[in-house]
Formats: sequence, C-alpha cells, structure tokens
Amino acid sequence: MRLVLVLGDQLSPALSALSKTDKAHDLVVMAEVMGEATYVPHHPKKIAFTFMAMRKFANQLRADGWQVAYTRLDDPDNTGSITGELIRRASEVAAAGVVYTEPGEWRLIAALGDMPLKSHCLPDSRFIASHADFDAWAEGRKQLRMEYFYREMRRKTGLLMDGDQPEGGKWNYDHDNRKAAPDQVDFAGPLRFAPDEAVLDLVEARFGGNFGALRPFWFATDAAQAQQQLTHWIEGGLPKFGDFQDAMLNDNRFLYHSLISFYLNAGLLDPLDVCQQVEAAYRAGLAPLNAVEGFIRQIIGWREYMRGIYFREGPDYVTRNALGHTRNLPALYWGSETKMNCMAKTVAQTREEAYAHHIQRLMVTGNFALLAGIDPAQVHQWYLAVYADAYEWVEAPNVIGMSQFADDGIIASKPYISSGNYIHKMSDYCGSCAYRVQDKTGPEACPFNLLYWHFLDRHRERFKGNPRMGNMYRVWDRMDEDRRQTVLDQAEAWLLRLDTGHEV
Repeated sequence: MRLVLVLGDQLSPALSALSKTDKAHDLVVMAEVMGEATYVPHHPKKIAFTFMAMRKFANQLRADGWQVAYTRLDDPDNTGSITGELIRRASEVAAAGVVYTEPGEWRLIAALGDMPLKSHCLPDSRFIASHADFDAWAEGRKQLRMEYFYREMRRKTGLLMDGDQPEGGKWNYDHDNRKAAPDQVDFAGPLRFAPDEAVLDLVEARFGGNFGALRPFWFATDAAQAQQQLTHWIEGGLPKFGDFQDAMLNDNRFLYHSLISFYLNAGLLDPLDVCQQVEAAYRAGLAPLNAVEGFIRQIIGWREYMRGIYFREGPDYVTRNALGHTRNLPALYWGSETKMNCMAKTVAQTREEAYAHHIQRLMVTGNFALLAGIDPAQVHQWYLAVYADAYEWVEAPNVIGMSQFADDGIIASKPYISSGNYIHKMSDYCGSCAYRVQDKTGPEACPFNLLYWHFLDRHRERFKGNPRMGNMYRVWDRMDEDRRQTVLDQAEAWLLRLDTGHEV
C-alpha cells in the first residue's frame, strides 16, 4: 500500500497523484493541520472554505471507491503538520511510500522533500504550461513579458483562434476594457451557498482572533456549486465584465467579476474547461469578444505566467527587494482608521469578504505600498494572509513582481504607480474622501498625489532612463523648484504621521 497525499488546494479528481495510483490498494491521506492554517494568519473565511471543501472532496473520493484517512483539526491524534500526518499514517498501515502532486509553495515542497519516507512527486498536470514548457519559452529571452507567453498559450489551446490567427484579428482587447465605473450594475453578484456550520464553529473557536469576518459565509465548497457560480456569471456577468473589469464602486464590491478564483486555485474548477465554457458563450453570441478575451487572458495568460515565474525564479523570489523599501506595513492594512476612502473601502471589503478584485489589489493597496516604500516581504505576507484565493505560486509574483517591482523588472517593464487621478477615473471613491484628489499640495491633498512624486524623486537614478517613464520625469522637471520642494516636504511630513501611528 502507498499513501496518496491530497492537499487542500488539490481538490481535483484528475489530480496526477490520484491518476497514478490505485484506489483498490492505496490510501488517500488528507489532513486539516495547524501548520498549514497558521504559517501566515489566514483569513478565517479561507480556512473555513478550505476545510469545508476538503471534507466534501474526501467524501466524494470515498463514494468513488477510495480509502481515505482524513484528519480533522480537532482530532486528538493530529500531529499538526502534513509531514507529521503522513508519517503517522504510514506507521499505522505499514505503507511502502508516499505519492503526491507537486505543491504550489516552495515551503511545502521542501518539507515533503525532507520526509523520512520514500516519496514520489508528480507534476501538477492541471496547468496548461508545465515547468519545462515555460522554461523553453523563457530561454534566451531578454524580457519575459506576459503578452508573448499568452499568445503561445492561445496557440497551444486553440482558444479564440481563427486558424493560426487570433479571433477578430487582434490578440488583446484591453483598450476596450478600461471604462470608468458605471452608474448602475445590473448583475446580482455571486451566488451564495449554505455553509457547514460545524466548520464555522471550529474555525471561530481556533482562529477567531485573525483579521477577517468569518460570517456571513457564502462560498461554494464543491465542484458542483463552483460550476453553478460559473454558469451564473457567464449568463449574467460576462457580457459586461470586459467593459468594467477595472472599475471600483463604494457600494458594489463585485460589479461584473466572476469570483471563481477561489475555486480555480483550490482545484474545484479546471482552468481550460472554464475558458472553453466562456469561449462557447462568445461563439453563441452571448458575450462580446472584448469581455471573453479579457477573461481568458487572465486565466491562460496571467495565471499560467505567474506560476511559471514563481517556479523559474526559485524559493528566494519572495525575499527580493530591488528598491530597498523598508517601511513597516502600517496598521491601516489591518483595519485601523484612515481618512483615505479608497484604502478604507478596499481593506474593509478584504476583511469582510476575503476578496478584492485585481485593480483594488494592484492600484489601491499595492500602489499605496509601493509609493510609501513598504517592505515588500511584509506586503507579500499580508496578501498571502488576507485573500481566500491566495496561494504563494500565484500571489508572490503578483505582489513581489507586478505590484511592488521588488524583482527589478522581471514581470513589469515599469512600476505600477499612479497619483490619485487614476483612482478618481476608475471609481467613485474620491467623491466621499476626506482628501481632495484635485489638490496636489496642502492639508487636503490626496496622499497618492504627494507620494507619487516622492517615489519618482527618490528613485530617479533607477528610472530616469526607462522609456515608459520619461514623460513623468519631464513633467516633474517642468515644475519650479519651490513647488517640487513643497511636494517632497509635505510627502515626508505625511509619511512621518503614518510611521508614528497617527490617523492618515
């Protein structure tokens, strides 16, 4: 008998570890352990979602004929770690070894590699690009830009292809997907499913002090429910997803977003199948090309590309800090009072939903962290902790590379920074903010305006030759010297208030 490890983000019947083993003779091991629940202070909703989905998947495997040894968190014999549970189960059944699918975090890969058990690690075949595929694409390229990788994935999958040409004659319709926030949203948002109250009680008792509201809990927790959400969104949200995918609203947290990243990253949905369903909606005339292409690009483009970068760059990727930023993560990220409405709204949504969409993450909380010079390792740890779809393989490159430019440009050709004007254009946040987005200096000036120029000034030597940033420096240089000094002095004063714990 061999042990077959199934992790909490590997809840897929086609998982390679299950495909390469024998349900008649081998034993599936699944475990809720404190080691995985506490390596960062996970949002309680993420912990509850993972435990509920794991328990359902274990029952699905049993119904399919597998023997499953499942350890619950409150099991008195629980050793507290994945490796501890494997060693315990191996001893109980005299197992010959362990078969497992490669985890999505270097931390766990190292732990499993150090086990005193004979083990066999299999590739995670649920992704479109293997490590070898990505490395072959990356080899010899001076810049690893996602757009060109994405085109290879389109060719490989055949998604939105017209022979050997992209559907509609263009690879990318992003210019059509930047409309400002609409006055009204005519989509009801995600479906809401009944939770396992026993799991909620367990998580509340063990993790009630973590950042995040556990209730109300509405996530799908099995593949059938996840598919219901996908179908619901394709029918109601997809048609306008593209137009408003970057928009943000005070009183609507979900707009036209699919909210399936939780389910994709846990294994409840298959990414290629999801994209094929979305493409079918386009072929049937139910959704426009800009919406369908924009969504498919997020899945087979960004998602696959981020995984490729994470594994290509290695375990030290999360420690990189190319810009030398050292400021501690401010308390406002954990919900302390702030006068910045965009930050307050995004953090409150994160606390209550364990979710924020990509622009809230990149251009609000991420943009602020970059402009303020916050230590990227602390920023990385925060994102990993607070979002229910965060696993290091996808979260770290998005934060370390795309959001914080800490990898020195492996992912992004320039830092993703903006003044308050971008947030004003894409949201209604600024209209109800204590700061004035139109003020560039003064006591009511939007902090993003001050910090934007402060960032450019302090990093001038690094970025002045960047062709995509030259115009920014030309605008800065055209300001008279007194105005520039006023901006820098007021930015420094604002950062001092931040550092000393004053409400900002």
